[in-house]
Amino acid sequence: MGSCAYGGCVRFSRSRLSVLVFCLCSLVSLSSAARLSVSRQKLEVQKHLDRLNKPAVKSIESPDGDTIDCVHMSHQPAFDHPYLKDHKIQMRPGYHPEGRVFDDNKVSTESKERTNPITQSWHVNGKCPEGTIPIRRTKKDDVLRASSVKRYGKKKHRAIPQPRSADPDLVNESGHQHAIAYVEGDKYYGAKATLNVWEPKIQQPNEFSLSQLWILGGSFGQDLNSIEAGWQVSPDLYGDNNTRLFTYWTSDAYQATGCYNLLCSGFIQINSEIAMGASISPVSGYRNSQYDISILVWKDPKEGHWWMQFGNDYVLGYWPSFLFSYLADSASMIEWGGEVVNSEPDGQHTSTQMGSGRFPEEGFGKSSYFRNVQVVDASNNLKAPKGIGTFTEQSNCYDVLTGNNGDWGHYFYYGGPGRNENCQ
Repeated sequence: MGSCAYGGCVRFSRSRLSVLVFCLCSLVSLSSAARLSVSRQKLEVQKHLDRLNKPAVKSIESPDGDTIDCVHMSHQPAFDHPYLKDHKIQMRPGYHPEGRVFDDNKVSTESKERTNPITQSWHVNGKCPEGTIPIRRTKKDDVLRASSVKRYGKKKHRAIPQPRSADPDLVNESGHQHAIAYVEGDKYYGAKATLNVWEPKIQQPNEFSLSQLWILGGSFGQDLNSIEAGWQVSPDLYGDNNTRLFTYWTSDAYQATGCYNLLCSGFIQINSEIAMGASISPVSGYRNSQYDISILVWKDPKEGHWWMQFGNDYVLGYWPSFLFSYLADSASMIEWGGEVVNSEPDGQHTSTQMGSGRFPEEGFGKSSYFRNVQVVDASNNLKAPKGIGTFTEQSNCYDVLTGNNGDWGHYFYYGGPGRNENCQ
């Protein structure tokens, strides 16, 4: 007697023919269900793409394969948010942080060279008209690489470096590893730094490597508020290994709120020249030219929104204060540094690089750095941070080394190769 392991669509009888019909019917019903679920997924993905990709006034093909859509400023994804239906776009911050402004072309005397300007790859093929903003177009493949349509453009939970965690294993558990400098114990209204730009090697497509600053409010529980900005290499998110400018925000520890770049409603962009999530080039080379970008995030004391500036010339836009609970007032911690995902391929530590992939001791031209690290105080002044601490989960894999001098103010070198003889 034959038998069949699936639930069927005819009453089971003892004849072989019935068993055969029973099996065939089962397979047909299974394949119909599979087809239905594929078409449902296609529909879900298409609806998501229609939501994200707003009608463009003009589209620019970038040499790296991206399409940049120039979208009318008032049609950007931010305005899908119910609270922003009648929002009047603020075209400039009420106040800009005062204080010692470092010349971002000036490098420490040890380098014997100026750092060079950085552009985005798509600029070679055109620019967006005034009144529009550049948005990297999301493709079907981008969404399909995510674990689900809902999780597309979001970080995993517990991705935050928690320097004083009572249980270091809790931090390692999430697979995220860090090498950071941080300050806490005061009210902070912003942060600034100049970040060295590299293109670290990523071992697995589901891993990433980034360098950023974090503006944090609340506890490290379910209520954490975070604003983040920097550069990243993330094959899962972008489908390649290019170094890209990015931002992130969350008001509930990465659970339901927030996203990368403009992949959900939240950040309001006003700048027509810089695209979030677009490649930045050139990048630094080992014992070669060094390139860096400067990022400033600060709270406008007048309106209460959190603004972001890229370099000296580009005020990109703002996160409206209503998005946050704790950050509606001020930040309680600022962090600067690197983060990677260690998925432990083959049961060993990943060889995904952080920063340049070299340890901090190697110094300028070899190791990656943050320089002119500053915070914004209650009087909206940029100032040197007091009492900088450092944190890394496994210093044999990725490490951090701080310093201070006249040219670079507070700085640190950070990063590492990941797996090596001391990091298994």
